Amino acid sequence: MTDFAARRIMMVDTQVRPNDVTKFPIIEAMLTIPREDFVPPARRAVAYSGENLDIGSGRVLLEPRTLAKMIDALDVQPDDLVLDLACGYGYSSAVLSRLAEAVVAIEEDADLAGEAERRLGEAGLFNVAVLQGALAEGAPKQGPYDAILIGGGVEAVPDTITGQLKEGGRIAALFLEGSLGTVRIGHCLGGRVNWRYGFNAHAPLLAGFAATRGFSL
Repeated sequence: MTDFAARRIMMVDTQVRPNDVTKFPIIEAMLTIPREDFVPPARRAVAYSGENLDIGSGRVLLEPRTLAKMIDALDVQPDDLVLDLACGYGYSSAVLSRLAEAVVAIEEDADLAGEAERRLGEAGLFNVAVLQGALAEGAPKQGPYDAILIGGGVEAVPDTITGQLKEGGRIAALFLEGSLGTVRIGHCLGGRVNWRYGFNAHAPLLAGFAATRGFSL
């Protein structure tokens, strides 16, 4: 029988802490949330691998290092409202639910959205609302948000998403430029989002987040 609790400890000790994620609430959340319960059944045995995990529909669960560092950079507070875009089976939302007051999780794929809602409910995490809809539209009616996490690759972040940030709010996104990927953290100041470099990472491009390409002869 697989000892998932031991694997959680190993994940934190070898993939999270060594990458400068040391805030107790994040460590506690990642030690507590059973990652194996938020992946397809056939992927449970590799739920704690140190790489992006294919969950189907062209999507991945971000590797623990990348997700932890993105959440750390967002500096989520206990009274924050967080928008989790591309929540997959709900793992990122589960972790965020331990840090924030409430999480709005968006999933475009209806099957994934249904699974996320079911699994979060079974885990007793009732401060997460799962909505099915286009990722690039977010959930403006539930906002504005203190923090936004985009759980996959982007070439550009549409104004429809950045416009859902509160003044002083933060957003984490993994920008793709060819074969390179860079996580950047944005801060909303004066109604504009100013981006800064975070760290290198990679994930597949999410639907609705491709850059607009001009016509050329």
